[in-house]
Amino acid sequence: MPGERSGDKREGKDRPLTVHQLNALLLICSLVLLIAVAAVRISSRSGLPSLLLYLGIGVAIGQDGIFNVEFDNAGLTQVIGYAALVVILAEGGLGTQWKEVKPALPAAAMLSTVGIAVSVGVTAAGAHYLVGLEWQQAVIIGAVVSSTDAAAVFSVLRRVPLPSRITGVLEAESGFNDAPVVILVIALSTTEPVDEWYILVGTILLELAIGAAIGLAVGWLGAYGLRRVALPASGLYPIAVMAIAVTAYAVGALVHGSGFLAVYLAAMVLGNSKLPHWPATRGFADGLGWIAQIGMFVLLGLLVTPHELVRDFWPAVVIGLVLTMAARPLSVVVSLLPFRIPWRERALMSWAGLRGAVPIILATIPLVSGIEGSERIFNIVFVLVVVYTLIQGPTLPWVAKALRLGNGAEAADLGIESAPLERLRGHLLSVAIPEKSRMHGVEVGELRLPAGAAVTLVVRESESFVPSPTTVLRRGDELLVVATDPVRDAAEARLRAVGQGGKLAGWLGTGG
Repeated sequence: MPGERSGDKREGKDRPLTVHQLNALLLICSLVLLIAVAAVRISSRSGLPSLLLYLGIGVAIGQDGIFNVEFDNAGLTQVIGYAALVVILAEGGLGTQWKEVKPALPAAAMLSTVGIAVSVGVTAAGAHYLVGLEWQQAVIIGAVVSSTDAAAVFSVLRRVPLPSRITGVLEAESGFNDAPVVILVIALSTTEPVDEWYILVGTILLELAIGAAIGLAVGWLGAYGLRRVALPASGLYPIAVMAIAVTAYAVGALVHGSGFLAVYLAAMVLGNSKLPHWPATRGFADGLGWIAQIGMFVLLGLLVTPHELVRDFWPAVVIGLVLTMAARPLSVVVSLLPFRIPWRERALMSWAGLRGAVPIILATIPLVSGIEGSERIFNIVFVLVVVYTLIQGPTLPWVAKALRLGNGAEAADLGIESAPLERLRGHLLSVAIPEKSRMHGVEVGELRLPAGAAVTLVVRESESFVPSPTTVLRRGDELLVVATDPVRDAAEARLRAVGQGGKLAGWLGTGG
């Protein structure tokens, strides 16, 4: 009897998990993680964004799927999604190079504010006049889908050989624009009258300012402490770094600032502070970022009901077309008017406005608030993200090539990892020479490393040897370079310069 089953379920809510149930739950979670890790390999080989594969796993497990698991807790999904987004933003901030982002900050700030406003207005007008949505629903959809996704941008752009000035703008934009969009969606997802537009704009700017101040302060204080406090184990440094980044989010949110902006800026400060045991920290953060993405996407796939998506498929396609072909390009053009950026770069930035899980998470806000038509908003956003991620992600390298913006030199850049030699006051650089590097054929003596740096070991075809000044380097070699603290950055810059410009780097205009 249905009534008996529901009664049993209510009684079971207060019953603790048995050891057998816990073991089964752990087995299911581990299998999902293993399948998701395999999906990463599949996506890298096929060119499909891993987002779609993770969502597919969730859909296959959930309603209308193989296991038909019923899950409709939008509130829990929103909370877990926020937590995952904090980790993803922290990982992205830790990997953001200040020297690349610094010139891009003004353009990224304009895209994250003025660009968002333009995109919301154009997309909302399209949703209202072309699809027939009520204005509140249309504006909410416009706000939700106007934010580029940090996870999608970080993962795609780091595999596409683009000039650093473009990746700097796009990565900074994706880290910054979540904050104003979250504030805007929360303000719109209410049954009470929305404040006057100038009050809303003032609130957004105030929360962004508070979040930025807290993020920079927490990041600086955390870096200052980690450089001066010797922890008893190297494995504690990655945990401490992530804890500091999450602290920035929590403090920012508690004082009514933008926690998302705070965590990104704090992580960026930490990532550019030359902390001890940095390779281990980056590896730890990267692993946490993957777990956050996998868990977030699978949960979002569980939340959706596939048979309900059919009626909202074409409205989602129409709104996505307005967003991709009109709203995003117009927002880029208007935002970048004060800057002298070539039209080809603007065209690529228009196409590279990648969406991912963030819009789907934001679409749960009106669901939790009980806004009329919120289920349709969620379905439209879900379909839009899936369809246009499938189109934009795989075609981005082709668009960059068609616009002649691919950067082969950066694609062939050296893989350099650094480990501190604290007691010796030096660093050990591990350098991998890729296939297209112009370091191939260069003698060790021709590297002209600064005084205080030297190549101490070469690993070639599983054999290692100590090189002489006349040893000729080859593609596929791995080098160990020891550098003292004062010349560490100069040594890395020189190695990258030779990798891009060959033995005449410096004389032919290549930096280093």
